[in-house]
Amino acid sequence: MRASRDNRLPAIAGAAVAILAGGALLSTLGEKPTSLSTPPLPATSKTTPADPKLAPKAHAREAREAEIARRFQQGVVMLHAKQFDHAIVALHRVLELSPQMPEAHVNMGFALLGKEDYKAARDFFATAIELHPEQNNAYYGLAISLEELEDIRGALGAMETYVHLAKAEGPHLRKARAATWELREQLKSAGAPQPTVAEPMDLPDARQEQEGDAKAKSPEVKG
Repeated sequence: MRASRDNRLPAIAGAAVAILAGGALLSTLGEKPTSLSTPPLPATSKTTPADPKLAPKAHAREAREAEIARRFQQGVVMLHAKQFDHAIVALHRVLELSPQMPEAHVNMGFALLGKEDYKAARDFFATAIELHPEQNNAYYGLAISLEELEDIRGALGAMETYVHLAKAEGPHLRKARAATWELREQLKSAGAPQPTVAEPMDLPDARQEQEGDAKAKSPEVKG
């Protein structure tokens, strides 16, 4: 069954082209690239903890920051272990505490890719890009999501943006270049016009949908 499109998400490079691609982009890239998830947050400098009685606000802030770092680390570990349900639980807590953190939105997107929930993953990658337009790994994940949702033109725009922003050669960049070729071939086979350059993104404010999506998919895991 053809996936329905969210009308609030214009394709990155123009109108979406619906093609039954059969996961061609994932085939080109290999398995879902959880290794592109954002790594753990750097450790904060060791300072004397605030006294909860003398400085309750500072103490509460330190406790919040420590929980964010701990939960983010849990999410990264679970992503690399392909324990996607547990990653979603940890990252959902991070986003409760720090909803404007683009790295957490990206990693939630990769966890949802692992669950094959491409629509929800797309929305998290889109929000990461809204929060930080140079969040490069968000474009990579967005390209995979859009291709699975049959928006080949949009997937091409996202992957070309990833290639444009990439700062160093590496296996992911080589795969991304191969993927852009594959996506252009799909457009060519469909008789669709070929974009010459990726146009600026026009992404929706998907944050209101995300919280409900993540809660609905988060199993009850203690710890």
